This record gives sequence, structure tokens and C-alpha cells, in this order.
Amino acid sequence: MNMSSLKQSLPESTETYDRVEQLKAFDETKSGVKGLVDSGITNIPEIFIRPSDELAEESNHITTNLQVPVIDLRGIETDDDHRRTIIREVKQASKEWGFFQVVNHGIPLDVLDGMLDGIRKFHEQDAVLKQEFHSRDRTKKVKYGSNVDLYRSKAANWRDSLTISMQTSDLIEPEELPEICRDSTIKYLNQVTKLGETLFELLSEALGLKPKHLGAMECSQGRTFIGHYYPACPEPDLTMGTSKHTDPSILTLLLQDHIGGLQVLHDNQYVNVQPLPGSIVVNIGDMLQIMSNDEFISPDHRVLANRVGPRISVAGFLTGSTQPGKIYGPIKELISEKQPERYKEFTVRDYISKFFGRPIDKSGLDEFRLEG
Repeated sequence: MNMSSLKQSLPESTETYDRVEQLKAFDETKSGVKGLVDSGITNIPEIFIRPSDELAEESNHITTNLQVPVIDLRGIETDDDHRRTIIREVKQASKEWGFFQVVNHGIPLDVLDGMLDGIRKFHEQDAVLKQEFHSRDRTKKVKYGSNVDLYRSKAANWRDSLTISMQTSDLIEPEELPEICRDSTIKYLNQVTKLGETLFELLSEALGLKPKHLGAMECSQGRTFIGHYYPACPEPDLTMGTSKHTDPSILTLLLQDHIGGLQVLHDNQYVNVQPLPGSIVVNIGDMLQIMSNDEFISPDHRVLANRVGPRISVAGFLTGSTQPGKIYGPIKELISEKQPERYKEFTVRDYISKFFGRPIDKSGLDEFRLEG
């Protein structure tokens, strides 16, 4: 079904609404949310409208003027006193927020801008070129689509995504990447992986462990990068850019443009994660909450739909080794009589597989939590 046919088939009333049929019609266009916008819609299709009880709940979450912690990494390798200060800041942010932004992290601004521009160009190129990458096959290294949980969620999200999966192999060949964003992507992936290794050292020390502890656990292995494209939305109050969720990762590194819309839940209030030029947003994932035995938290967060756009972001998920037999769980050094083990062990494959088996707004932490 093409996009104009989809427009004509949109139901005029809920009485004639067949959700599965509409999801399939949308998916089969292979043109995503951008295709809908390009077709000239002025009202969003019903598949994107959030349930009425969820919309009513919004009044329970007041958005505040609090600010997510910002940590300056300048001098981290040369100034021991400053490094200790940074480790204290990382510890506090990871315990209280599960979110922080880093500045002066060493990734050149032109690499950050190049990555955002490359993702924008991919999503804005001719639809036929994008469709070559369209797939819902999780085993594909590089794929494009809209809503990983399209057929499981209560409401589709207003975004399209380019996914680059390095779960089974730490290498990706240049020719596997879309030509339009190939060079910028390779430069960014190399740089942000190094930043991830540095952050794992800081997080290790923040947990009272040796600097290389998390690195030795192969936490930097298993990487997935997702380039999100959030088109301008004609009815942003009815839908979401990304629904509330926690990340099925050890650590997530997010590059976002200037538009904003990312919010983290803190003390039952949504806090805007204000875009800072040249910054990277860091958030603790479910797996690190388990490994830290609840010392660090994996918080709920979401992205609002917006009347302006497109908003571009690139999320890098560091998930650990997927090798058979590689087991993760609460770190033994963090377990004591006072702090007994709170979670079951897991494999990365199992944790991620369970994530893909449910809507993204359902956290996996409870499934692995020990009773008592």
C-alpha cells in the first residue's frame, strides 16, 4: 500500500477502526512517519494516539525546572584531584538520577555535527534508497524502520530509526553502512566507543572498584547505535516521540540536536534534558542497575513529540558480551550481609530477547529481581 492509499484508508470513526490492519498498512509503505508527513496529513492516524487513560495521567507528572547533572571531563587524564571530583559527581548522578550530561569529553564538535547531519540525510533521502534497508529482522546488522515494538505497543511512536547493530561482531564493514552517512558514522562510532571505555573506568571507581573492573567484564562489547528521526508532528499532545521506558543496556550514550524533547523521570517528575552544544547524555541501563545491585538506577525516560522538527538523535547502547556462556549479575564485591544479592544472573542475549518480546514501556528489571 502506498502512502496516498494509506491516507484514504484511515478510519473516520473508531467503530470502523481495525488496529492491526492499520499497523500493517503503515508498515507496508516502508516510508515511516516521514512518509506520512510528506503526504500532507494534518491529523495523526489513530495508531499513534495514546490511550485515554495514559493521556489523563499526564497531569500526575509535573515537569519541573530541575536540571540534569552536567559533568565536565576536562583534565581527567592529567589532574588527579579533578578526576576524584569527577568520580564523586558520576557516583552521585548515577545513584540519584541515573542520568547526566558530559562536556569536554574529547569528541570533536565536527564529528558530533557530522553524525547528526548524516542521520538526517539518511532519513531525508529518496524513499526508494531508504527502503533498501527496511527490515524487521533483528539479526540484520543495518536496518531502517519505524517503531521496533509497532505490533506490541498500545500506540505507535512518532519516529523513524536507522539501527546499526554490532551485537554479534565488534566490527562493521564500511560497505554495510548506507553510503550517504557512511564516513560520518564510522568516525563517530570510533570516538564514542573510546568515550564509553573512559566512562566505564569512572563508573568502576564510583562503585569502589578498580578502574578496569567493568572493562574487564567486557562491558564495552556488544554495541547498537540507533539514529532516530522525529518529524514535526501536527498533534504532538496526542502521541509520543518515544514512550516511557528504561534501557536494556549497561550504559547508553546519547547525542541529541538542539531541539529537545528528551525527559527523565526524577522524584516522580519529568525533567527536561536540555540540549547543550557538544554534550553527550549518559544514562545507566537496566543491566548496570542489576550489576551494581541497585547502587545505580536505570530511570524511566521518554521523548515528547514536537510541532517543530525534525529532531535528530543517536543513541549508543553498550550491552556487554553476547558470547555464549558469558553471564552477568550483581558484582560480587558489592554484595554483603547489609547489601544482599537483589537480582538473578542473566545473559545479554536473554535480557535483550525478553526486551523485544514486550512493549518498550515495560521494564525488565522486575523479571530478574529476587524476591524477599
